[in-house]
Amino acid sequence: MKFLCLPGAYGSAKNFQVQLGPLAGELERRGLCTFSYSQGTHEVDPPQGWEDYFGARPLYRFLDTRQGDTFETLRKLRHVPHSIPAEDTMRMFQKAGHGEDWHQRVWREALDAVFKTLDEDPEIDAIIGYSEGAMVGASLIVEEAERAKRSGCQRRIKFAMFISGAPPLKFEGKDRIVAQLFDEAGIVIDIPTFHIFGCDDAFLSSAVALFNVCEPSKSTMYDHGLGHIVPRDAENVGVLGDILQEVIPQVEEDNRKAAMKEEGEEGSLGGIDKSDFAASGDFYTFSPA
Repeated sequence: MKFLCLPGAYGSAKNFQVQLGPLAGELERRGLCTFSYSQGTHEVDPPQGWEDYFGARPLYRFLDTRQGDTFETLRKLRHVPHSIPAEDTMRMFQKAGHGEDWHQRVWREALDAVFKTLDEDPEIDAIIGYSEGAMVGASLIVEEAERAKRSGCQRRIKFAMFISGAPPLKFEGKDRIVAQLFDEAGIVIDIPTFHIFGCDDAFLSSAVALFNVCEPSKSTMYDHGLGHIVPRDAENVGVLGDILQEVIPQVEEDNRKAAMKEEGEEGSLGGIDKSDFAASGDFYTFSPA
């Protein structure tokens, strides 16, 4: 399995390789997967007051923010109690904004750029996304499924890991981009997914909203007990390695069986469901010894 790695806002391929380094190294050591690092196409300066937070420059966004940005609005999520349903929290901030004629164009350009990266490496069959990168990755998975329905082309992405993610976006009307939420759209991501987040994440609601729109029988979540970060400590990395040691081979085996079924080389194997996906639908939380 080869992952396309998508960093968060104000990140870069180089910085994300450092952030993800301990976990990626652990998974590579176990022979589970390889990684290809990408980044947004728009070079940006960090927000005022955050100049030293995001690491070495240059920094990038997937979204062209020259005409506007939602960073300050999203920061307000940290003040929302976690007791409010995730979908209600996301709607609270969506309704505060108004569509602009450039919103859909910017989002389409961002998705097309990631699809171009995907097309340039035929070995990629999975995605790891952190924060904004998780939102982009989730949206790409939904878009790829829609394109497959229209054209009959094969879907590339068979597995996704989302770290402190956010739900996929969709076009609404002529000028709005809104999140796809479970109580409105239902399940929109049907491939196996692995969700990593921390109970102290100020943006926990967005990660939960993403988890909720993923097929529950194929989803696993892990709470590392920290904040809006990529876990790098030895204890969490070791536990994640053990869990993914079960999850990734099972996903690959299920994908192999599905491919054989499509080619008519096997009888009725069924799809990936909770009964044969060993770690699916599970919730893991880190408890230090």
